[in-house]
Amino acid sequence: MLDKAFAGLRVLDFTTTIAGPYCTRLLADMGAEVIKIESPEGDMLRARPPLRNGASSYYGQLNAGKKSVVLDLKSPRAAAAIDALVARSDILVENFRPGVMRRLGFDYTELAPRVPRLVYCAISGYGQTGPSAQLPAYAPVVHAASGYDLAHLRYQEGRSRPDYCGLFVADVAAGTQAFAAIATALVQRHATGRGQFIDVSMFETMLGFALTEMQYAQFDVPPPGRPIYGPLACADGYLMVAVASEKTFQGFAHAAGRADWITDPRFELYVDRRANWGALMDEAEAWSRRETRAHCQARFDAHGVPCSPYRTVAEAMADPQVAHRGAFTEVADAGGSFRSLNPPFRMSAADTASGPHCAALGEHTEEVLRAAGLAADDVAALAAGRAGG
Repeated sequence: MLDKAFAGLRVLDFTTTIAGPYCTRLLADMGAEVIKIESPEGDMLRARPPLRNGASSYYGQLNAGKKSVVLDLKSPRAAAAIDALVARSDILVENFRPGVMRRLGFDYTELAPRVPRLVYCAISGYGQTGPSAQLPAYAPVVHAASGYDLAHLRYQEGRSRPDYCGLFVADVAAGTQAFAAIATALVQRHATGRGQFIDVSMFETMLGFALTEMQYAQFDVPPPGRPIYGPLACADGYLMVAVASEKTFQGFAHAAGRADWITDPRFELYVDRRANWGALMDEAEAWSRRETRAHCQARFDAHGVPCSPYRTVAEAMADPQVAHRGAFTEVADAGGSFRSLNPPFRMSAADTASGPHCAALGEHTEEVLRAAGLAADDVAALAAGRAGG
Protein backbone atom coordinates (compact mmCIF):
# COMPACT_ATOMS: atom_id res chain seq x y z
CA MET A 1 0.00 0.00 0.00
CA LEU A 2 1.32 3.44 -0.93
CA ASP A 3 2.08 6.01 1.74
CA LYS A 4 0.36 9.38 2.04
CA ALA A 5 2.78 12.22 1.22
CA PHE A 6 1.64 14.49 4.10
CA ALA A 7 1.13 11.75 6.69
CA GLY A 8 2.13 13.04 10.13
CA LEU A 9 1.26 16.67 9.39
CA ARG A 10 -1.56 18.32 11.33
CA VAL A 11 -3.73 21.10 9.88
CA LEU A 12 -5.97 23.44 11.83
CA ASP A 13 -8.72 24.38 9.39
CA PHE A 14 -10.76 27.55 10.06
CA THR A 15 -12.18 27.69 6.54
CA THR A 16 -15.76 27.75 5.29
CA THR A 17 -17.67 27.56 2.01
CA ILE A 18 -15.45 26.63 -0.97
CA ALA A 19 -11.97 28.14 -1.49
CA GLY A 20 -10.51 27.25 1.91
CA PRO A 21 -12.20 23.85 2.22
CA TYR A 22 -11.01 22.95 -1.27
CA CYS A 23 -7.43 23.63 -0.17
CA THR A 24 -7.72 21.68 3.07
CA ARG A 25 -9.47 18.79 1.32
CA LEU A 26 -6.37 18.45 -0.85
CA LEU A 27 -4.20 18.49 2.28
CA ALA A 28 -6.38 15.75 3.77
CA ASP A 29 -6.17 13.77 0.53
CA MET A 30 -2.38 13.89 0.87
CA GLY A 31 -2.65 12.35 4.33
CA ALA A 32 -2.56 15.35 6.68
CA GLU A 33 -4.75 15.20 9.75
CA VAL A 34 -7.14 18.08 9.07
CA ILE A 35 -9.08 19.36 12.09
CA LYS A 36 -11.94 21.51 10.85
CA ILE A 37 -13.04 24.08 13.43
CA GLU A 38 -16.75 24.83 12.99
CA SER A 39 -19.14 27.17 14.74
CA PRO A 40 -22.05 25.58 16.61
CA GLU A 41 -24.14 26.27 13.49
CA GLY A 42 -21.61 24.52 11.26
CA ASP A 43 -20.22 25.46 7.87
CA MET A 44 -23.01 27.06 5.80
CA LEU A 45 -22.53 24.46 3.05
CA ARG A 46 -23.84 21.74 5.39
CA ALA A 47 -27.32 23.04 4.52
CA ARG A 48 -26.79 23.14 0.74
CA PRO A 49 -28.48 20.58 -1.52
CA PRO A 50 -28.30 17.90 -2.58
CA LEU A 51 -29.34 16.74 0.90
CA ARG A 52 -29.92 13.12 1.89
CA ASN A 53 -31.11 12.47 5.44
CA GLY A 54 -29.94 16.00 6.27
CA ALA A 55 -26.41 15.41 4.94
CA SER A 56 -25.13 17.56 2.07
CA SER A 57 -22.98 15.82 -0.51
CA TYR A 58 -21.99 19.32 -1.75
CA TYR A 59 -20.44 19.92 1.67
CA GLY A 60 -19.14 16.37 1.76
CA GLN A 61 -17.09 16.54 -1.42
CA LEU A 62 -15.19 19.54 -0.01
CA ASN A 63 -14.68 18.14 3.49
CA ALA A 64 -14.23 14.39 3.14
CA GLY A 65 -11.39 13.01 5.22
CA LYS A 66 -11.42 15.81 7.82
CA LYS A 67 -12.27 15.81 11.52
CA SER A 68 -14.98 18.16 12.78
CA VAL A 69 -14.59 20.07 16.05
CA VAL A 70 -17.23 22.54 17.22
CA LEU A 71 -16.01 25.62 19.11
CA ASP A 72 -17.33 29.12 19.65
CA LEU A 73 -14.23 31.14 18.82
CA LYS A 74 -15.37 34.08 20.94
CA SER A 75 -15.40 32.00 24.13
CA PRO A 76 -12.39 32.19 26.52
CA ARG A 77 -12.56 28.46 27.13
CA ALA A 78 -12.58 27.80 23.37
CA ALA A 79 -9.65 30.20 22.94
CA ALA A 80 -7.62 28.09 25.35
CA ALA A 81 -8.53 25.02 23.33
CA ILE A 82 -7.38 26.70 20.12
CA ASP A 83 -4.06 27.59 21.77
CA ALA A 84 -3.54 23.93 22.64
CA LEU A 85 -4.43 22.82 19.12
CA VAL A 86 -2.17 25.40 17.44
CA ALA A 87 0.76 24.25 19.55
CA ARG A 88 0.37 20.77 18.03
CA SER A 89 -0.24 21.90 14.44
CA ASP A 90 2.01 22.30 11.39
CA ILE A 91 -0.38 24.28 9.21
CA LEU A 92 -3.24 26.71 9.81
CA VAL A 93 -5.61 27.73 7.01
CA GLU A 94 -8.32 30.40 7.23
CA ASN A 95 -10.48 32.34 4.76
CA PHE A 96 -12.14 34.94 6.96
CA ARG A 97 -12.20 38.57 5.89
CA PRO A 98 -8.81 40.18 6.75
CA GLY A 99 -8.66 41.25 10.38
CA VAL A 100 -11.07 38.66 11.80
CA MET A 101 -8.35 36.31 13.04
CA ARG A 102 -6.50 39.25 14.59
CA ARG A 103 -9.60 40.26 16.55
CA LEU A 104 -9.97 36.68 17.74
CA GLY A 105 -6.31 36.60 18.81
CA PHE A 106 -5.28 33.90 16.33
CA ASP A 107 -3.49 35.88 13.62
CA TYR A 108 0.00 34.95 12.43
CA THR A 109 1.70 37.77 14.34
CA GLU A 110 0.25 36.42 17.57
CA LEU A 111 0.90 32.73 16.89
CA ALA A 112 4.28 32.71 15.12
CA PRO A 113 6.42 33.55 18.19
CA ARG A 114 4.83 30.64 20.06
CA VAL A 115 4.86 28.17 17.14
CA PRO A 116 7.68 29.27 14.81
CA ARG A 117 7.30 26.18 12.59
CA LEU A 118 3.68 27.08 11.81
CA VAL A 119 2.79 27.53 8.12
CA TYR A 120 -0.14 29.94 8.19
CA CYS A 121 -2.24 30.44 5.04
CA ALA A 122 -4.91 33.14 4.69
CA ILE A 123 -7.18 33.11 1.63
CA SER A 124 -9.19 36.24 0.88
CA GLY A 125 -10.88 38.04 -1.97
CA TYR A 126 -8.23 40.71 -2.61
CA GLY A 127 -5.36 39.97 -0.24
CA GLN A 128 -4.72 40.87 3.37
CA THR A 129 -3.75 44.52 2.84
CA GLY A 130 -4.50 47.36 0.44
CA PRO A 131 -7.50 49.51 -0.53
CA SER A 132 -9.69 46.53 -1.48
CA ALA A 133 -8.72 44.19 1.36
CA GLN A 134 -11.89 44.75 3.38
CA LEU A 135 -14.32 44.37 0.49
CA PRO A 136 -16.64 41.37 0.74
CA ALA A 137 -15.91 38.88 -2.01
CA TYR A 138 -17.53 35.79 -3.41
CA ALA A 139 -16.33 34.05 -6.54
CA PRO A 140 -18.80 35.66 -9.00
CA VAL A 141 -17.84 39.13 -7.74
CA VAL A 142 -14.15 38.34 -8.15
CA HIS A 143 -14.80 37.01 -11.67
CA ALA A 144 -16.28 40.39 -12.58
CA ALA A 145 -13.67 42.48 -10.75
CA SER A 146 -10.70 40.67 -12.29
CA GLY A 147 -11.77 41.22 -15.90
CA TYR A 148 -12.38 37.51 -16.39
CA ASP A 149 -16.08 37.86 -17.25
CA LEU A 150 -15.65 40.61 -19.85
CA ALA A 151 -12.64 38.84 -21.35
CA HIS A 152 -14.84 35.77 -21.79
CA LEU A 153 -17.73 37.85 -23.15
CA ARG A 154 -15.55 39.43 -25.83
CA TYR A 155 -15.30 36.03 -27.53
CA GLN A 156 -19.10 35.63 -27.64
CA GLU A 157 -20.02 37.34 -30.90
CA GLY A 158 -23.20 39.37 -30.91
CA ARG A 159 -23.53 39.48 -27.12
CA SER A 160 -23.13 42.42 -24.77
CA ARG A 161 -24.64 41.23 -21.48
CA PRO A 162 -22.22 39.34 -19.18
CA ASP A 163 -23.01 35.72 -18.41
CA TYR A 164 -24.63 34.32 -15.34
CA CYS A 165 -22.19 31.77 -13.97
CA GLY A 166 -22.76 29.17 -11.28
CA LEU A 167 -19.29 27.66 -11.64
CA PHE A 168 -17.09 29.08 -8.88
CA VAL A 169 -13.77 29.11 -10.70
CA ALA A 170 -12.16 31.65 -8.36
CA ASP A 171 -12.82 29.49 -5.31
CA VAL A 172 -11.41 26.28 -6.74
CA ALA A 173 -8.45 28.03 -8.35
CA ALA A 174 -7.56 30.00 -5.20
CA GLY A 175 -7.85 26.82 -3.12
CA THR A 176 -5.47 25.09 -5.49
CA GLN A 177 -3.01 28.00 -5.34
CA ALA A 178 -3.16 27.90 -1.55
CA PHE A 179 -2.43 24.17 -1.55
CA ALA A 180 0.59 24.72 -3.82
CA ALA A 181 1.85 27.60 -1.67
CA ILE A 182 1.55 25.52 1.51
CA ALA A 183 3.45 22.65 -0.08
CA THR A 184 6.14 25.13 -1.14
CA ALA A 185 6.36 26.58 2.38
CA LEU A 186 6.75 23.08 3.81
CA VAL A 187 9.73 22.47 1.52
CA GLN A 188 11.30 25.73 2.70
CA ARG A 189 10.55 24.85 6.32
CA HIS A 190 12.44 21.61 5.84
CA ALA A 191 15.53 23.70 5.03
CA THR A 192 15.08 26.54 7.52
CA GLY A 193 13.10 25.01 10.36
CA ARG A 194 10.67 27.95 10.26
CA GLY A 195 7.17 28.42 8.95
CA GLN A 196 5.80 31.54 7.33
CA PHE A 197 2.68 33.51 6.43
CA ILE A 198 0.98 32.91 3.06
CA ASP A 199 -1.42 35.52 1.65
CA VAL A 200 -3.56 34.16 -1.23
CA SER A 201 -5.67 36.57 -3.31
CA MET A 202 -8.67 35.25 -5.24
CA PHE A 203 -8.57 38.43 -7.37
CA GLU A 204 -4.98 37.87 -8.49
CA THR A 205 -5.71 34.18 -9.03
CA MET A 206 -8.46 35.07 -11.51
CA LEU A 207 -6.38 37.80 -13.16
CA GLY A 208 -3.87 35.07 -13.96
CA PHE A 209 -6.41 33.33 -16.19
CA ALA A 210 -6.42 36.26 -18.65
CA LEU A 211 -2.96 35.47 -20.01
CA THR A 212 -3.41 36.90 -23.50
CA GLU A 213 -5.58 39.80 -22.41
CA MET A 214 -3.06 41.03 -19.82
CA GLN A 215 -0.42 41.44 -22.51
CA TYR A 216 -2.71 43.13 -25.03
CA ALA A 217 -3.95 45.49 -22.30
CA GLN A 218 -0.45 46.92 -21.85
CA PHE A 219 0.10 48.07 -25.41
CA ASP A 220 -1.71 50.17 -27.99
CA VAL A 221 -2.58 47.28 -30.30
CA PRO A 222 -5.92 45.83 -31.40
CA PRO A 223 -7.25 43.13 -29.05
CA PRO A 224 -6.90 39.51 -30.14
CA GLY A 225 -9.40 38.34 -32.73
CA ARG A 226 -11.64 35.33 -32.68
CA PRO A 227 -9.79 32.31 -31.23
CA ILE A 228 -8.94 29.48 -33.59
CA TYR A 229 -11.17 27.02 -31.81
CA GLY A 230 -14.85 26.82 -31.11
CA PRO A 231 -18.06 24.92 -31.73
CA LEU A 232 -18.44 23.20 -35.07
CA ALA A 233 -22.05 22.48 -36.06
CA CYS A 234 -22.83 18.89 -37.01
CA ALA A 235 -26.11 17.25 -38.03
CA ASP A 236 -26.91 16.28 -34.42
CA GLY A 237 -25.13 18.88 -32.27
CA TYR A 238 -21.76 20.54 -31.82
CA LEU A 239 -18.13 19.55 -31.51
CA MET A 240 -15.48 21.71 -29.89
CA VAL A 241 -12.53 21.72 -32.29
CA ALA A 242 -9.15 23.28 -31.41
CA VAL A 243 -6.84 24.06 -34.34
CA ALA A 244 -3.92 25.50 -32.41
CA SER A 245 -0.90 24.48 -34.50
CA GLU A 246 0.14 24.05 -38.12
CA LYS A 247 -0.04 20.28 -37.75
CA THR A 248 -3.58 20.34 -36.38
CA PHE A 249 -4.68 22.81 -39.09
CA GLN A 250 -3.41 20.46 -41.76
CA GLY A 251 -5.16 17.54 -40.04
CA PHE A 252 -8.35 19.62 -39.86
CA ALA A 253 -8.19 20.31 -43.59
CA HIS A 254 -7.60 16.66 -44.49
CA ALA A 255 -10.34 15.46 -42.13
CA ALA A 256 -12.85 17.74 -43.83
CA GLY A 257 -11.67 16.66 -47.28
CA ARG A 258 -10.38 20.17 -48.01
CA ALA A 259 -6.63 19.89 -48.49
CA ASP A 260 -6.91 23.03 -50.63
CA TRP A 261 -7.22 25.09 -47.43
CA ILE A 262 -3.57 24.40 -46.67
CA THR A 263 -2.43 26.58 -49.57
CA ASP A 264 -5.40 28.95 -49.62
CA PRO A 265 -3.98 32.47 -49.05
CA ARG A 266 -6.83 33.19 -46.62
CA PHE A 267 -5.78 30.34 -44.33
CA GLU A 268 -2.21 29.31 -45.13
CA LEU A 269 -0.51 31.56 -42.57
CA TYR A 270 -1.52 31.67 -38.90
CA VAL A 271 -2.24 35.43 -38.84
CA ASP A 272 -4.40 35.24 -41.97
CA ARG A 273 -6.12 32.09 -40.77
CA ARG A 274 -7.06 33.78 -37.52
CA ALA A 275 -8.32 36.88 -39.33
CA ASN A 276 -10.45 34.71 -41.63
CA TRP A 277 -11.47 32.11 -39.09
CA GLY A 278 -15.17 32.81 -39.61
CA ALA A 279 -14.90 32.04 -43.31
CA LEU A 280 -12.95 28.86 -42.59
CA MET A 281 -15.59 27.63 -40.15
CA ASP A 282 -18.39 28.45 -42.60
CA GLU A 283 -16.70 26.28 -45.21
CA ALA A 284 -16.01 23.54 -42.68
CA GLU A 285 -19.65 23.49 -41.60
CA ALA A 286 -20.75 23.01 -45.20
CA TRP A 287 -19.24 19.56 -44.67
CA SER A 288 -19.89 18.93 -40.95
CA ARG A 289 -23.60 19.86 -40.99
CA ARG A 290 -24.21 16.87 -43.25
CA GLU A 291 -22.49 14.46 -40.85
CA THR A 292 -23.08 13.26 -37.29
CA ARG A 293 -20.85 14.31 -34.42
CA ALA A 294 -19.58 10.74 -34.12
CA HIS A 295 -18.54 10.68 -37.78
CA CYS A 296 -16.80 14.07 -37.58
CA GLN A 297 -15.08 13.18 -34.33
CA ALA A 298 -13.79 9.93 -35.82
CA ARG A 299 -12.38 11.85 -38.77
CA PHE A 300 -10.68 14.41 -36.52
CA ASP A 301 -9.33 11.71 -34.21
CA ALA A 302 -7.85 9.90 -37.19
CA HIS A 303 -6.02 13.08 -38.24
CA GLY A 304 -4.85 14.12 -34.76
CA VAL A 305 -7.18 17.11 -34.37
CA PRO A 306 -8.16 17.82 -30.72
CA CYS A 307 -11.95 17.78 -30.43
CA SER A 308 -14.80 16.71 -28.20
CA PRO A 309 -18.58 16.71 -28.23
CA TYR A 310 -20.14 19.08 -25.71
CA ARG A 311 -21.20 16.91 -22.80
CA THR A 312 -23.08 17.22 -19.55
CA VAL A 313 -21.24 16.64 -16.28
CA ALA A 314 -23.16 13.36 -15.91
CA GLU A 315 -21.91 12.25 -19.33
CA ALA A 316 -18.35 13.23 -18.44
CA MET A 317 -18.57 11.28 -15.18
CA ALA A 318 -19.60 8.20 -17.18
CA ASP A 319 -16.57 8.41 -19.48
CA PRO A 320 -14.59 5.11 -19.41
CA GLN A 321 -11.42 7.17 -18.90
CA VAL A 322 -12.78 8.23 -15.50
CA ALA A 323 -13.26 4.60 -14.47
CA HIS A 324 -9.85 3.63 -15.83
CA ARG A 325 -8.08 6.23 -13.69
CA GLY A 326 -10.13 5.58 -10.57
CA ALA A 327 -11.08 9.24 -10.57
CA PHE A 328 -13.82 8.90 -7.97
CA THR A 329 -13.90 7.78 -4.34
CA GLU A 330 -17.02 6.58 -2.56
CA VAL A 331 -17.57 8.81 0.49
CA ALA A 332 -19.86 7.81 3.37
CA ASP A 333 -21.84 10.27 5.49
CA ALA A 334 -25.11 10.37 7.43
CA GLY A 335 -27.04 10.28 4.16
CA GLY A 336 -25.42 7.10 2.87
CA SER A 337 -22.70 7.51 0.27
CA PHE A 338 -21.81 9.53 -2.81
CA ARG A 339 -19.01 9.76 -5.34
CA SER A 340 -16.38 12.46 -4.81
CA LEU A 341 -13.60 13.35 -7.22
CA ASN A 342 -10.07 12.48 -6.18
CA PRO A 343 -7.26 14.97 -6.91
CA PRO A 344 -6.57 15.01 -10.66
CA PHE A 345 -2.97 13.87 -10.20
CA ARG A 346 -1.51 10.44 -9.43
CA MET A 347 1.86 9.82 -7.77
CA SER A 348 4.00 6.73 -8.21
CA ALA A 349 5.06 6.57 -4.55
CA ALA A 350 2.11 8.17 -2.75
CA ASP A 351 -1.60 7.52 -2.35
CA THR A 352 -3.67 10.51 -3.49
CA ALA A 353 -7.19 9.16 -2.95
CA SER A 354 -9.69 11.17 -0.96
CA GLY A 355 -10.80 10.11 2.53
CA PRO A 356 -13.83 7.80 2.54
CA HIS A 357 -15.80 9.53 5.33
CA CYS A 358 -17.35 12.96 5.86
CA ALA A 359 -17.72 13.85 9.53
CA ALA A 360 -20.94 14.96 11.16
CA LEU A 361 -20.89 18.37 12.83
CA GLY A 362 -18.73 18.15 15.97
CA GLU A 363 -18.12 14.42 15.54
CA HIS A 364 -14.51 14.64 16.73
CA THR A 365 -14.76 17.41 19.33
CA GLU A 366 -14.07 15.25 22.41
CA GLU A 367 -11.47 13.05 20.71
CA VAL A 368 -9.42 15.98 19.39
CA LEU A 369 -9.60 18.09 22.55
CA ARG A 370 -8.59 15.17 24.77
CA ALA A 371 -5.63 14.47 22.48
CA ALA A 372 -4.63 18.15 22.74
CA GLY A 373 -4.24 17.73 26.49
CA LEU A 374 -7.24 19.71 27.70
CA ALA A 375 -8.51 19.00 31.19
CA ALA A 376 -11.42 16.57 31.39
CA ASP A 377 -13.75 19.24 32.77
CA ASP A 378 -12.95 21.61 29.92
CA VAL A 379 -13.44 18.89 27.31
CA ALA A 380 -16.78 17.93 28.83
CA ALA A 381 -17.94 21.55 29.00
CA LEU A 382 -16.91 22.30 25.43
CA ALA A 383 -18.39 19.10 24.04
CA ALA A 384 -21.64 19.40 25.96
CA GLY A 385 -22.15 23.11 25.41
CA ARG A 386 -21.14 23.10 21.75
CA ALA A 387 -20.77 26.84 22.16
CA GLY A 388 -17.56 27.01 24.12
CA GLY A 389 -18.72 27.41 27.74
